[in-house]
Amino acid sequence: MTNETEHHSRPSEIRLHQKSRILEIIFEDGAHVHLPCEYLRVYSPSAEVQGHGPGQEVLQVGKENVNITNIEPVGNYAVILFFDDDHNTGIYSWQYLYRLGRDHDALWKNYLERLHAAGHTRVVPQSQ
Repeated sequence: MTNETEHHSRPSEIRLHQKSRILEIIFEDGAHVHLPCEYLRVYSPSAEVQGHGPGQEVLQVGKENVNITNIEPVGNYAVILFFDDDHNTGIYSWQYLYRLGRDHDALWKNYLERLHAAGHTRVVPQSQ
């Protein structure tokens, strides 16, 4: 696969499974991803989470039970995800969502390692 700046596949379907807290996306190139709401929340592209430059990321904790309440399109290139913890400032481009799907395992491992290093324990939700 190509990197984020080179990849231009758009979603052909986006389905929110609120009960399981999974956002399912099927891309035009056939890629099919299942992204947990917690994962999408802790990797929000917003400045609140990413900071304003390298090394300014803010570790998100306590997001195990977060859910998406609404999905709003942004032009033809992105969506805003509205979370039930009132976070809604991240604009998730198609390329960013594709990257989150493609790199899920490595990014999730990195998040868990950062939580551990900061002394936080992730509480696994009952439905998982």
